[in-house]
Amino acid sequence: MPFVEADGARLEYEWHGPPPDAAPTLVFLHEGLGCVTMWRDFPAALGAATGCGVLVYSRRGYGKSDPIDGKRPVRFMHDEAERSLPAVLAALDVRDAILVGHSDGASISLIYAGSNGAGVRGLILEAPHVFVEPICTESIREIKGVYETTDLREKLERHHGTNVDGAFYGWNDVWLDPEFASWNIEEYLPRIGKPTLVIQGADDEYGTVAQVDAIARQVAGPCEVAILPECGHSPHRDQPEATLAAMTTFIDQFMKADA
Repeated sequence: MPFVEADGARLEYEWHGPPPDAAPTLVFLHEGLGCVTMWRDFPAALGAATGCGVLVYSRRGYGKSDPIDGKRPVRFMHDEAERSLPAVLAALDVRDAILVGHSDGASISLIYAGSNGAGVRGLILEAPHVFVEPICTESIREIKGVYETTDLREKLERHHGTNVDGAFYGWNDVWLDPEFASWNIEEYLPRIGKPTLVIQGADDEYGTVAQVDAIARQVAGPCEVAILPECGHSPHRDQPEATLAAMTTFIDQFMKADA
């Protein structure tokens, strides 16, 4: 797997489909415990269905990317959106992007689109967070026990290798930090004028439709919402066919608009 230097770190990435000068690029931003390999074959399938190029990368501290030093700051998602993501896009010459973010990755997408936004033609958000809900912190507190008493650590280690503990505790600790309880990124929403698709599982254990409602109500551009039944926090894993169909239809609107 190749690596890219961005914001002082060496990050693993994967590319599928046409280069950035031949088609729009779907830029996948993973969840708080994710990385390139945890997306499995979904990015390639979406790229094939739409004709877009696909960039998937692991943020610092995840997968085979460089480890993170010390504790993640409360503003870690702002740092990713304001420094790391722009550096990745510039290094790989991505100038026409549709951001596909999951959970923390969706929040990073919103911050980027509402602050910089350069080169973004649309947003696809799976299970995004724009503020902290009790259901989220309760689930994050519970999964710490699962990580420490079951084979979850072993399963994650297959994807993160030596980064596994840093990836887990870096994510878990910052979300449970008392200072994080007031984290809120709604201020960015009115600055987002590009089309947005929000996909939420009806049974999401980390968030409610209040997150979706806040986004749909406050973004400046058009916003489509898909609430998927029998679906938890990871629509692309829990309901892959429905998720792929919703994303493909949304992306096709952009492709047709530019034809």
